[in-house]
Amino acid sequence: MGEERFGEFVLVRRRGHVAELVLDRPKAMNAVSTEMARSLAGACAALAGDREARVVVLTSSHERAFCVGADLKERNSFTDADLVRQRPVARAAYTGVLELPMPTIAAVHGFALGGGFELALSCDLIVADPTAVVGLPEVSVGVIPGGGGTQLLPRRVGAARAAELIFSARRVEAAEAAGLGLVDQLVDEGRDREEALALGARIAANSPVGLRAAKRALRLGHGLDLRAGLDVEDAAWRSVAFSGDRAEGVAAFNEKRKPQWPGE
Repeated sequence: MGEERFGEFVLVRRRGHVAELVLDRPKAMNAVSTEMARSLAGACAALAGDREARVVVLTSSHERAFCVGADLKERNSFTDADLVRQRPVARAAYTGVLELPMPTIAAVHGFALGGGFELALSCDLIVADPTAVVGLPEVSVGVIPGGGGTQLLPRRVGAARAAELIFSARRVEAAEAAGLGLVDQLVDEGRDREEALALGARIAANSPVGLRAAKRALRLGHGLDLRAGLDVEDAAWRSVAFSGDRAEGVAAFNEKRKPQWPGE
């Protein structure tokens, strides 16, 4: 198992074809500072180009929090010019997670608020334990969700439910979050990381070419009318139909053996 650190606050652990992307600023409950945002974007850029990584699992090193959002202590010291300069750095961190080409899973326990919940929403799937508390409280401090929340949340739960959650700024505990679809899988307390990594390993057993193409079709087709969405799907199908993975998958099925994916 290899490890690579990106700056002081972000760590990547490699477990076969599963890459664990660790938010590692425990003294601040993983509050996203400018430095941490820059490191997260750098780690995502490296993972995006890593052909060995088939799944990314986003985790936290803090026992009681996934991520409490933007570093408001740092923000309090900013001039308006500082805030303008920081915006593209912060945005790159969230889009870095969102645009990872392979399937992504967030493992959430404790607080996942504001930008912390937006990092989870940027993943394809969210696994949470019963201690999870999620929410987008930005309007309570005079801003709006700026890490994708106004766009990602309605895609999960619908426009009216997203409006209620964002306008009220309320925190949602795990059981309700699961019922509303704010998280996808509720697991036993303390098991969010292990269960997310196990799910990642199951996903990573499949074709890396197929996984990336399926994610591309899911993402690009969302919100399109059916005919346009089917065209997106067809383009993704054509990108895999003549791949080495497709040939290996068919051969392995017929030979009743485990595929050895070439990944191309």
